[in-house]
Amino acid sequence: MATSPISEANTSMFEKFSPVTGEKLGDWPIGSKADVDKAVERARKAFPAWRDTPLSERLKFMKRVGEVLAEDVDYFATRISEDTGKPPVDAIMTELLVMPLFIEYFEKTAPRVLDRKRVRNPLMLPLKKSYIEHFPMGVIGVISPWNFPFQLSVVPIMTALVAGNTVILKPSEITPITGDLIVELFERVGLPEGVVQVVQGDGSTGAALTESRIDKIFFTGSVATGRKVMAAAAKRPIPVELELGGKDAFIVCHDAPLQRAAKAAAWGGLLNCGQACTSVERILVVDAVYDRFVKLLLEEVKAIRVGPPSEDPDMGPMCFAKQLKIVEAHIKDAVAKGAKISFGGNEIEGDGQYFEPTIVEGVTTEMDIYLEETFGPVLPIMRVKSEEEAIRLANDHQYGLNASIWTLDVDRGLEMASRIEAGQVTINDILSSVGNPVLPFGGVKNSGIGRYHGEEGILSFTHTRAIMADYGRLSHEPFWFPYKGKYPEMSAALKAIVKGNIPRALLAMIRSR
Repeated sequence: MATSPISEANTSMFEKFSPVTGEKLGDWPIGSKADVDKAVERARKAFPAWRDTPLSERLKFMKRVGEVLAEDVDYFATRISEDTGKPPVDAIMTELLVMPLFIEYFEKTAPRVLDRKRVRNPLMLPLKKSYIEHFPMGVIGVISPWNFPFQLSVVPIMTALVAGNTVILKPSEITPITGDLIVELFERVGLPEGVVQVVQGDGSTGAALTESRIDKIFFTGSVATGRKVMAAAAKRPIPVELELGGKDAFIVCHDAPLQRAAKAAAWGGLLNCGQACTSVERILVVDAVYDRFVKLLLEEVKAIRVGPPSEDPDMGPMCFAKQLKIVEAHIKDAVAKGAKISFGGNEIEGDGQYFEPTIVEGVTTEMDIYLEETFGPVLPIMRVKSEEEAIRLANDHQYGLNASIWTLDVDRGLEMASRIEAGQVTINDILSSVGNPVLPFGGVKNSGIGRYHGEEGILSFTHTRAIMADYGRLSHEPFWFPYKGKYPEMSAALKAIVKGNIPRALLAMIRSR
């Protein structure tokens, strides 16, 4: 069962306001260090039984997650929409729809990935068997963000559970409704007590979790906070996985399918109001097609409907008020340094945290809108001379999470993709790799360390154990004491191995016994 353990003595609270109307939606308690420690103790106590639960039984619990979501999809979508401001269809597509894909992937893949495997020994090690197996780490701390508060919590939780760990989630204080929703989800799934727990709170709660007796931290959020998480983990030390920022390079080649590329840029940059680490944030367009592409993109962006979730819009309000101010600051800086706003650029007056979908042209590498993660409904465009210049610009950046290449020559696109310094690259597509459970997800440089999704993602919540077994038929080994008189034969064995003469090397070692 998932619980939110808050001590009765805790009186500190934080407020939640609607991004749609600005009205107050409620108060939530701030989990203290004592609350976190109690949760860790419960998780530690629950771990042995969950670790020893057969994988087939753990997978049944995961299947139940999908069933609960299917039974009440409207309820889950509505609650997520209330919390984040995103349209309900967005909540389904980006938060809920991926769940059955991952569950099916776990069912098909986890038994093979987590099974003990025999590996072949070198010929110099006869009469022995070698194995590799994986075992769970223990208690995993998951600290999740506010932009996709359900998906970016539940997918790592399920992955950790499949691998045999227990989990404590600290959701973002910006989206506490979804935190409570996750509590409800796992209570309905019927997990054993202490296997999944949710501790609501603010940054102090997250800090307490990183400093507690957990065995790994899985963090999704900003680079600045990621550095603090890593520093805290280094004190013990424990493994960390950091899914941080991004500045997606969207490269439009001279032979790009322009209509498709324009539609993709509009969706990939404005989905979830641009609040995604994989959002399109640097559109690099080859000069030969620049004017045609921008014209098509303007048509797409002008057609986007902005409004509250009740109006079934394409784009809702921004989730976090402070992020809206960052968007405004980036646009102001860009204009001051010579950029041109071709469309939008302003906060929408009235209730809620609405901002116009925005196109900025004439972006240069000195502007904040190019250097830093904007995380808002803004499409910055740069004109480049060639694909080579686009690749150079894509790589010459602090972030390396995601990129996309647009060309009708897919073979050439693959060659270009292999030169991009990013964790994932798509060709003539956008964001799809993030929702593909088969592919590992993660970044390089300041975009983070580690991978989840795919086989790597399952194994990232395990330790690897090497096992070697001897048949026990010999009384002793050539390498054991006594050493006297062994030097000539061992020297001969080394020379034989280098020359590839394994029989001669084995003979020398046998003689040394």
